[in-house]
Amino acid sequence: MTGARVPRVGAREKVTGAARYGADHTPDGLAYAMPVVATAGKGRITRLDTEAAAAVPGVLLILSHLDDLGIGPAGYIMAEGYAFQSLQPLLDDHIAYRGQPIALVVADTLVAATQAAGLVRARYDREPFAVVPGAAGTETVLQEEAIPLPFLADIVTGDADGAFADSPVRVDEIYQSGPQHQVPMELIGGVVEWDGDSLLVHEGTQAVGALRGGLARQLGIDPERIRVVSPYVGGGFGQKNSLQPHLAPLAVAARRIGRPVKLVLPRAHTFHAASFRPVARHRVRLGADRSGRLLAAIHEVDQQASRFDLLPATYTEITSRLYDIPNFRGRQRHVKTDTQTPGYMRAPFEHSAAFAMESAVDELCYATGRDPVEFRLANDAAADPVTGKPFSSRHLAECLRRGAELFGWAERTPDPRSMTGDDGALIGWGVAAGAYPSLTVPTLARLRADSGGRIVAEVGGHEMGQGLTTALTCAIAGDLGIDPEAVTVAVGDTALAPHHLTAGAWGTNSTLRAVHAALRELRERLGTAQEGPVDLAAAVTATGREQVEAEAVTQGPGQPPEMIERMRAGLVALAGPEFPDCVSFSFIAHFAEVRIEPGTRRIRVPRVVSVADCGRVASPVTAEAQVRGAVVWGVGAALREHSEVDPRYGGFVNADLADYVIPVNADIGRIDVAFVDEPDFVLNPMGVKNLGEVALVGVAAAIANAVHHATGRRVRRLPILIEDVL
Repeated sequence: MTGARVPRVGAREKVTGAARYGADHTPDGLAYAMPVVATAGKGRITRLDTEAAAAVPGVLLILSHLDDLGIGPAGYIMAEGYAFQSLQPLLDDHIAYRGQPIALVVADTLVAATQAAGLVRARYDREPFAVVPGAAGTETVLQEEAIPLPFLADIVTGDADGAFADSPVRVDEIYQSGPQHQVPMELIGGVVEWDGDSLLVHEGTQAVGALRGGLARQLGIDPERIRVVSPYVGGGFGQKNSLQPHLAPLAVAARRIGRPVKLVLPRAHTFHAASFRPVARHRVRLGADRSGRLLAAIHEVDQQASRFDLLPATYTEITSRLYDIPNFRGRQRHVKTDTQTPGYMRAPFEHSAAFAMESAVDELCYATGRDPVEFRLANDAAADPVTGKPFSSRHLAECLRRGAELFGWAERTPDPRSMTGDDGALIGWGVAAGAYPSLTVPTLARLRADSGGRIVAEVGGHEMGQGLTTALTCAIAGDLGIDPEAVTVAVGDTALAPHHLTAGAWGTNSTLRAVHAALRELRERLGTAQEGPVDLAAAVTATGREQVEAEAVTQGPGQPPEMIERMRAGLVALAGPEFPDCVSFSFIAHFAEVRIEPGTRRIRVPRVVSVADCGRVASPVTAEAQVRGAVVWGVGAALREHSEVDPRYGGFVNADLADYVIPVNADIGRIDVAFVDEPDFVLNPMGVKNLGEVALVGVAAAIANAVHHATGRRVRRLPILIEDVL
């Protein structure tokens, strides 16, 4: 049943309100918390006045740096830690950025907690700060020197500088994107409660293992005494991929008052309480011969960072592989600013890298007089240009050909401003390619089949709405030849299995690998053939037991055994895209039409066609939804979304959904999705690659290229605004 159009698992629970999210948990005696945040851009707290706040009826506790919380840092998740940043607020008087928590108010009611939080007053010894890359006071460091790890070193093949200088046709431009915030529907928050010396946490997260490991480190207790539960996540997109700074203080508060405590951050707080997509400035240089054959590419990136952490950047990982470029040089730098640590937001590096690269490729198409689809096909790569290894599979050319056919690309006239609608609107058609590494992480899957013919799968993964539980249900039911209704998949609970972070689109690929291995073990224990339908009830009964259990732990090809122990500890343990025998990426091609209204110059996107190469499509219903959702994201990234900072005071100022503009239904036209659907059995036995991230890569570039085709104006900054096409 893998690949069958099975309805989404959990859909009825979600639309009827039966699905329970983190903050839906309401134990007896529940108290409510509300943070107080800094209004200084940087400096130190010289006085914290909580007298008026403490006098509000119902206030139980106010925690700040003036209290001994008895906690330590959890460590940065990308540096042997668990948290989205190394800085843990409330431990001292230092203010690193505006919006940093400086106190936590706990009260009997949410109203009292909110009122009291608004009465806390702080005075600061303010220091100079910089929140914009390039401003006075920022510091730039080279990634391969600051983070000396082999996979983060500059990518260099051939002599890119020499080849570029000798190229007959050249493009040398600057492209910029960000900052942006994830703004998932479910706010950050959850409930913590103690039962003696054991801690129970209900929170929407992509990383229950990291929350457990991080809290154990911060509180100084055994991880076995902590349970984190997150069966559903109402959207994460990178915002919930690690421990956030509210959780340990919340646990301290719950212990001190002897009651469970709930915290749901207001939307405005989420813009500073978690990571965001950083500003990225790309200088792209492309050289080609006059026929349009790529000869050289140089991609240099400056990425925004905080003062205390460097987010490992991999922008050039895809730009060095999109095409068969014999001479490539990539360089990535970090610009330290006074913000919280930036982090992962859907296609965190690849989105802006593809915008830069695919915009530059489009410019080169015009410079050489080549059709943008033909240009990309002519420069397709047969093997990985960086390592020389074969790709596990690569069907980018098929994505481009099929997309062009579905879109009607042959009807495009090549000259800018050459296509208009009956209403006088300028029409533009654009195309862009995208790629994302096929990553794999260690995963545990445990199956229990009973004599009633039912099977329960406990898997180390998270359901964030991407359809992971649907894909697993289909795989189990299809393998055994049973009704999907007889399959229950349980994820997001540290009491069931150790959990690796689910992100980077590796969730389905990795969990399917583990479930496939566990199914082989289950068949062995049941004494059935390794393939074909199974009468599950009869097979279990024949063993003389009420239930039969099987377990498997899998990891990426070439990963050392210690990576499994990292997974069990809640630490990050990735494999790919370079494996011992191959290099693996998913690919996609996007075709976009824009219409620019003659009077208002408003940019509309009436249709998009996207064709993906993600190996075998495990669950078509949820896969199509993933791509359509990503296209909506791409429309927002190209034309709407931008987090505004105030260089005078610090912080993000459009911190709500009224001013942080995302697309609404009226902004979205027709989105057609197709898949190559060729299994990749080199990568794993299920033939499945990754989809969730690659679906976004290239959408903004396709729209930007369409805007140029419509207007003749090349906009090299996201988002593209009305004033850019006036």
